[in-house]
Amino acid sequence: MKDTVLTGITTTGTPHLGNYVGAIRPAVAASKENVRAFYFMADYHALVKNQDPERLCSSSLEIAATWLALGLDTDKVVFYRQSDIPEIPQLMWIVSSLAAKGLMNRAHAYKAAVAANDEVGDRDPDKGITMALFSYPVLMAADILMFSANKVPVGKDQIQHVEMARDIAQRFNHVYGDTFVLPEAVVGDDAATLLGLDGRKMSKSYNNTIPLFLPPKKLRKQVMKIKTNSLEPGEPKDPDDACTVFDIYKAFANEAETAAFRQKLESGASWGDAKQELFEYLDAHLSESRTEYDRLIQDPAAIEAILQKGAGKAREHSSALMEKVREAVGIRSFG
Repeated sequence: MKDTVLTGITTTGTPHLGNYVGAIRPAVAASKENVRAFYFMADYHALVKNQDPERLCSSSLEIAATWLALGLDTDKVVFYRQSDIPEIPQLMWIVSSLAAKGLMNRAHAYKAAVAANDEVGDRDPDKGITMALFSYPVLMAADILMFSANKVPVGKDQIQHVEMARDIAQRFNHVYGDTFVLPEAVVGDDAATLLGLDGRKMSKSYNNTIPLFLPPKKLRKQVMKIKTNSLEPGEPKDPDDACTVFDIYKAFANEAETAAFRQKLESGASWGDAKQELFEYLDAHLSESRTEYDRLIQDPAAIEAILQKGAGKAREHSSALMEKVREAVGIRSFG
């Protein structure tokens, strides 16, 4: 029996190099294996952080175009927008009736928000925390359980959410009978986490990203902004000492290319030369996909048609699952 794999990306900004190597590239590779694959744009999740309607819409378009430009074969996978599947929020409400508040209290994002309030001395630990943030793990559980995903590729920071989905599924199955498949988090060995321009994790939250499909001049400008130490030309550089330039190069290059770049740094190459080489490598590596992305982004109607086709395929699964769930909990027709 085929594994069912599900992956989503939140529509909160423009896809960047970190998104590509950490999530999109391994997901596209996994889609070519012998699995049932579901890939979606998590626009409901995006509302937790993004209350700019135009930004939310443009981010959805950019992300869809990115997945397609990088080779996602929508004839082999189900590719859809979360908000096009009305059964997902329906399922979220039903499973929330069995999701313990104590479990949600332990969610990393919620605890971090409470801790931030404590640090500034707010008397109300929940100040500024919305129900969307608090309930985020329940919506993610609905995403996963809706399509009977047994494998969920995630970064280490998302393992907890998959474990929560599993807990919720087990509780539902105990109360109402065998209904949901129990999901398992899969953290790939080759899933890289890139540092951003300032040396912290590359993240839209830190505004330290390098957008994936920048035109060459802008890409070079961003690469040249990468923070480095003060070692002069001729002085050996340690590629393993929080070296963002090397880490990004390594995430894209093969072993031989990586070894050669390492040798140049250890032999005293200047940071300017190293950044220029990184720019040239990225530009060549992304050129073909960037051309396809630019073509797709100019034809949003074509992207919409692909998403609607995917939503149709997704709803074949979600409608059937919701019938089973409603029957299980007693929401039934008197006819």
